[in-house]
Amino acid sequence: MFKFGKKAKLSALAALSLAAGQAMATVPPEVSSAMSDGKADALTVAGLGLVIIIAIAAFKYMRKGV
Repeated sequence: MFKFGKKAKLSALAALSLAAGQAMATVPPEVSSAMSDGKADALTVAGLGLVIIIAIAAFKYMRKGV
């Protein structure tokens, strides 16, 4: 049932990870800059979401204290 051993699986995994690393080398610079811009935008949205959640929690806490 299991013809491949652990060594064969590890070598296949190493080959796939090497191929994935080489695939990343051909990315155009425009894509890299767009990804960086997207990362900055995502961090801004995540920070805003965190501030909103903290504000809601603080409001609920203040309402319980009254």
